[in-house]
Amino acid sequence: MRSPATVPTADPGSMRGLDGVNFFTASVQTGFGAFVAVYLTENRWTPAQIGFALTISTICALVSQVPAGALVDRLPDKRRAILAGIIAVGFAALLLAATPTEPLVYLAEALQGLGSALLTPGIAATSLMVAGQNAFGERVGRNARYASIGNGLTAGIMGAAGSYVAPVAVFWLTAFLTIPVLLSLLPIRPSRTGAVSAREEPPAPTWASLRALLVDRRLIVFFACIVLFFLSSAAMLPIAATGVTQRHPRLADAIIAATILLPQAVVAVMSPWIGRTSERAGRRPMLLLGWGLLPLQGILYATLPGPLALTLGQAIGGASGAAFGVMMTLVVADITRGTNQFNLTLGAMGVAISVGASLSTSFAGLIASRFGDQAAFLALALAGLCGVLLLLVGMPETRSASTTVPLPVPVSAE
Repeated sequence: MRSPATVPTADPGSMRGLDGVNFFTASVQTGFGAFVAVYLTENRWTPAQIGFALTISTICALVSQVPAGALVDRLPDKRRAILAGIIAVGFAALLLAATPTEPLVYLAEALQGLGSALLTPGIAATSLMVAGQNAFGERVGRNARYASIGNGLTAGIMGAAGSYVAPVAVFWLTAFLTIPVLLSLLPIRPSRTGAVSAREEPPAPTWASLRALLVDRRLIVFFACIVLFFLSSAAMLPIAATGVTQRHPRLADAIIAATILLPQAVVAVMSPWIGRTSERAGRRPMLLLGWGLLPLQGILYATLPGPLALTLGQAIGGASGAAFGVMMTLVVADITRGTNQFNLTLGAMGVAISVGASLSTSFAGLIASRFGDQAAFLALALAGLCGVLLLLVGMPETRSASTTVPLPVPVSAE
């Protein structure tokens, strides 16, 4: 058994570097999505053209998540995935800034989708190597905090730049923000990112081990729970925000700002606590917290329409999203411990997110058009309740109190 003296704490420089990577990566990603739609609208693109361009990014991110995860699992230095992903996203921003012509915009959106598919597993894998399995929960929560702060602050700055300078300024700023991401990678030293002895090296992935993961009951149940989480949550804000802004057009700007910034603030405050608590109390309580808030959010929107209910609902959604964001990574790390397939499995969970979100907008839109917004919210709340019940009856605790993995030991200079 390893003595406590030989189990080092994570390198402070590497931890600060990860803080910067999460903050500035989230800042870079903020420059896409709604800002692209505004920019293309200013350049007289039709809604159909804009929708097609945004769909390219979504499809590229979806189809590349599992291959990107498998690639990251095979990389000896996980920082290379972050490097490649941020360069692709930065180049996409430069293409958008250079010209709004269709071929280059489509190429930019494809690059953004492919680069994003590398960033998520790259950051998760680097965090695991820096913090070690035992401290991974708190590190994931800290990642979420800095990403949330970066997203919220940058959204305000980019909104001001797009409004008072020019819409294209958003993409010049996005490209510039890739530089601090690259600088933040430098203090994350390879010698301290999870170097292990030969006997502790996880086995190389094989088809047999992959098949074992695919039939793992915990992963199957968790995949279904993630689909239900996003089936319930993805459409709530668009429907609620649309209804409120139609009834209170003078408050539209303030309402939209609140729906963006308030959840980010909640995530920043709660995520580290969720990570720490999950290490002490286990994963199931935090999973039930995240999923259990969704029915409450749906019922709130259905019964108390208005700006106050929307704001309160977004606070609840922020808490639910914080729990989900931290726990998905931790549960996957628990289940894949020792298999060297952490990022591949994380990519598969990303597919579950896309499936649930896609179904949510179609499902809720159909119900809202036929029966009204209130019925749509109740249906979304029911989907969330189904997720809670599935967790209760089908998802065991994945954190093993009897099995501890020592923190990574730096390679000796000898």
